Amino acid sequence: MVNGASAAGGTTETRPAPTPAVPTASTPSPRTPGFPGTLDPVRISAVPPWALRVMAVGGATLAGAAVVWLGFWLLFRLPMLTFAVAVAILLTAISAPVAGRLRRVGAPASLAALAAVLLLVGVLTGIGFLIGFRAAATLQDLTRPLAAGIDRIRVWAIEGPLQLDPEQVADVRNDIVTRLYEATPSPGAGAQLGLVALGALVLIVFLVFFLLKDGAQMWAWALARVPERTRGRMDGAGLAAWDTLAGYVRGVIIVALIDAVGIGLALLLLGVPLWLSLTLLTFVGAFVPIVGATVSGAVAVLVTLVTNGVPDAVIVLVVVLVVQQVEGNVLQPLIMGRAVRLHPIVILLGVTAGGLIAGIPGALLAVPMLAVTYRVVEHLRTHPAPAEHPEGAAHPLPASTPPG
Repeated sequence: MVNGASAAGGTTETRPAPTPAVPTASTPSPRTPGFPGTLDPVRISAVPPWALRVMAVGGATLAGAAVVWLGFWLLFRLPMLTFAVAVAILLTAISAPVAGRLRRVGAPASLAALAAVLLLVGVLTGIGFLIGFRAAATLQDLTRPLAAGIDRIRVWAIEGPLQLDPEQVADVRNDIVTRLYEATPSPGAGAQLGLVALGALVLIVFLVFFLLKDGAQMWAWALARVPERTRGRMDGAGLAAWDTLAGYVRGVIIVALIDAVGIGLALLLLGVPLWLSLTLLTFVGAFVPIVGATVSGAVAVLVTLVTNGVPDAVIVLVVVLVVQQVEGNVLQPLIMGRAVRLHPIVILLGVTAGGLIAGIPGALLAVPMLAVTYRVVEHLRTHPAPAEHPEGAAHPLPASTPPG
């Protein structure tokens, strides 16, 4: 049969030949791999997933580092404001238990914050009177014994078993003595420093008051601006940071008091003339871990060597070493607990870097900043972000949504 006729009925079925598709302006032409403007699925699929992850993580790391660098640049452009805010946060951590207890017994937020601030100002005023005025009155008395002690050490280094070069020892001695006398402020510089300190103190007092009064609302407002999916994670990191900071501040005050009492009692029993000034110096030095305790202990031994002689200086040295060992191995782990879980090398490097960058304020704030940063990173590491929900799936609501 012709044209596909069936064998049964003689009917013929004609099928038209397929017409080739003519490409038009609205019909996209097939994309050939290897030509410009085309997509090569083979090449796209050939990129390993780990390379994409590395590029994404690297870009995010660079962006985060840029933000951190910009933040630190702004902070160091305003050193007084930065230091005032940091001290206010530390003092708020000290005063928060008092304000919280007053609010639990029914006191209004403003009254509780005001009472905590007044108590804090009273305590700091008393400490400042004992440390500031007493230390300023006896600072010149401290520099003279220190200079005499350095001279005695210079003679021992030249004529003793070391047999050092006299000129080099003299240069080192002159440099140290000059720095000691330069540390004594002139009347004009002291007055200017007092005005700056007074302005910073007023700013700190106001900051502490408002942080105690409205700190919870401020934190809730900040959390409300965070995506809901990560809000609980950020809240936990903030609480971990605050607990670490509060534990560190309370612990370092207790440790400083114990160090000052232990070393000061030994100086008093030995009859060292400047025992009160050295005790206050020990208390202040304890706020700078490792470095502060070492410097204050060395000053106490050196002054005792000049005023009381070698036997008493040896006794003070033994007392300082015992107190510092008890502090580092017993008191800090027992009192601070999990607030500061940093290796001594990390603490030493942090204090050194803080002192080089911002002087004494940087050395004071280095350890709490490291401790808070470590706890926040650990919390974020151990509490990963929740998985993304597909479109259309129900998103779980948080247990409590902070007011916004």
